[in-house]
Amino acid sequence: CVRLIIMHAEQTLETPPRLLADAMLGKLARWLRVLGYDTRYLQGDDAWIAHEARADDRVLLTRDRELARRRGLKVILVQSQSLHKQLAQVVASVGAPPEGTTSRCMACNVSLRRLSVEEARPDVPRYVAQTQRYFCSCPKCGKIYWRGTHWEGIEGQIEQALADLV
Repeated sequence: CVRLIIMHAEQTLETPPRLLADAMLGKLARWLRVLGYDTRYLQGDDAWIAHEARADDRVLLTRDRELARRRGLKVILVQSQSLHKQLAQVVASVGAPPEGTTSRCMACNVSLRRLSVEEARPDVPRYVAQTQRYFCSCPKCGKIYWRGTHWEGIEGQIEQALADLV
């Protein structure tokens, strides 16, 4: 619903792979969700994370070299501690989501749905309802998103992260 049109990856996939970020990459998982990637986030021991990645047929995102060496996993060993470089590495590795892919809830990983101003009005501050026209909500947790003053900063961060992919 809050789709960014900033993608610069050389390839755009029909269906991007589903991702699983381990405990070291929670912030990366949230930003990938903003871009529309189905990104599950798990904390737990390596055996459980590897099992879940295999069972869900997800690409594992990890900074843990030992976990990355486990058999039967599709893995992206994330090299940098910098969020910008992490985003660029993942998008370069898996390709951009298809045009029209909607953002996902940063908390739940569920695709967001568009809300009218009237639908959002009871659940957002009065000023927000008066000044914003674009709302989305998570069907699972009910969190409502809108393009507030922080939105330019989000777009700028993503644009900066993906600039190297041009």
